[in-house]
Amino acid sequence: MRDHEIPGHLATYLNQSPIALALADARDDNPLLFINHGFRELTGYTGEEVIGHNCRMLQRDADNDEARERIREFLASERQLNVRTMLINFRKDGSPFVNLLYMSKLRQLDGRMPFIFASQFDVSRSQPDRLVAYDAELGRTIGKLTPVLAESGMVLEGSLTAIANTAATIAQAKLTLSDLDRASFP
Repeated sequence: MRDHEIPGHLATYLNQSPIALALADARDDNPLLFINHGFRELTGYTGEEVIGHNCRMLQRDADNDEARERIREFLASERQLNVRTMLINFRKDGSPFVNLLYMSKLRQLDGRMPFIFASQFDVSRSQPDRLVAYDAELGRTIGKLTPVLAESGMVLEGSLTAIANTAATIAQAKLTLSDLDRASFP
């Protein structure tokens, strides 16, 4: 398997997930290689519009400095196995949302890291119970992903770190959304 080829059984599994998932190339500028139905539903973009582009295109001109720094640290560090951060994204129609992004590295048994696994969730208009349900579904997705990856000789680096305070995450997202609603975006 070449690094950029996504094994069919992995793509099938990711496509069946009810949550927004993507795979990006772990090299260069981390272009998207795969998005599932949940990603298309969340963002409004088709695969043809985003495959080959870095997911930062969803940020447009939003001030995501802290989140961007956390993502850069994650990508640059061999020791940091995953990252979870909130950032402002925009749907294809221009409407903003607060994205709770989870990223983890997929590593082959020989040590190469061909893919970055990512999940997205709109926390801006959600209720605490929806975030809890998303966390549970992401946990199940990651749990079931482990044997699927093993078939391809890959492992998921790290594990899902739970949100310590769901209410605080929702509150912060709602504050951010309130700021977004007052701002004007091109």
